[in-house]
Amino acid sequence: MSDTDFFLPAQYVHQIADQVARMGVRLPDWFQRLQRPGPQGELEVPELSFADFRRLVRDALALTGEPAFGLLVGDRLMVSSHGLLGHVALHSQTLRQTVDAIEAYLQLRTSLLTLRQEVHGERLRLVFAEPHPLGDIRLPVTEAIVLTIKNLIDYVTLGSGQVSRAAFPFPEPAHADLARELFRCELRWDAVWCGLELPVAPLDRPLRSGNAEAWLDAVQRCQAEVSRLQRQHSLSARVRRLMLSGQGGFPSLQLTARQLNLSARTLHRKLLDEGTSYRDILEDVRHTLAVEHVQAGRLTMQEIAFLLGYDDQANFRRAFKRWEGMAPTAYRERGGRPAPIESH
Repeated sequence: MSDTDFFLPAQYVHQIADQVARMGVRLPDWFQRLQRPGPQGELEVPELSFADFRRLVRDALALTGEPAFGLLVGDRLMVSSHGLLGHVALHSQTLRQTVDAIEAYLQLRTSLLTLRQEVHGERLRLVFAEPHPLGDIRLPVTEAIVLTIKNLIDYVTLGSGQVSRAAFPFPEPAHADLARELFRCELRWDAVWCGLELPVAPLDRPLRSGNAEAWLDAVQRCQAEVSRLQRQHSLSARVRRLMLSGQGGFPSLQLTARQLNLSARTLHRKLLDEGTSYRDILEDVRHTLAVEHVQAGRLTMQEIAFLLGYDDQANFRRAFKRWEGMAPTAYRERGGRPAPIESH
């Protein structure tokens, strides 16, 4: 999984680290070095890359010697741990609204698993899938997320949600008895699907904690956050990140397309669908970096022009004047303030 596809809020990483500490084990040195003091003096956990997240989970399993570590973390996650998704679930007026929200907004909490609903006669399945293979952390991650969603359903239904079965696509683990105790329903291993099963009949019964106004507000906020994430993870955003992370100049359209496993023609067409182009993104990235470098004052104009891929300083000067309305030297002399707008 690439870092552009990976998403997991820092509070979940904190739960993993806290569970390690609760078990009397010292957190790995590499992870401790990533922590920074928060506003109240407490150590804050950063959002991790997928490689670091995988390393943390593997280290947690090895250091604690607990194969059921994922279940222990999942069982500790309360409704308040799930941000806007938790608010939507808490104020849902029916269980159907709850499961619809989980399917639609799980992406706001993690990219590790996706969820879809399947109706099989009188039974509803909440089927989890890996958009990208989890490899050797598949079992703990899957157990943690499936148990978390099961507990969320139990919480909003006051235990009347009647989740009857949880299924996992891997062999029965050595900690199966603990899994049965925590799930409190039938468990099936070596299944052809992964997730939870519950009867269709109670889906539309009113929930005692339902609040239509609070639910609608939470749904609208979730939809706004989904839109923000989609913009952040759009193809144009991925192209921009590639340009910003490149060493020794910007990748060409052809090289960018290869890095995204696309043909140059397909990349061009998809960017047009998003209302932009490779040239527009390159122009915007050059503008952003030019302003940063000129303001910083550490490089000469010739060095900045070279870094941004201009063949001579005059071309860079003309581009900067087009962006900011003044030459880069004047912009630097004004302390990074743009030219005033003339009144007529």
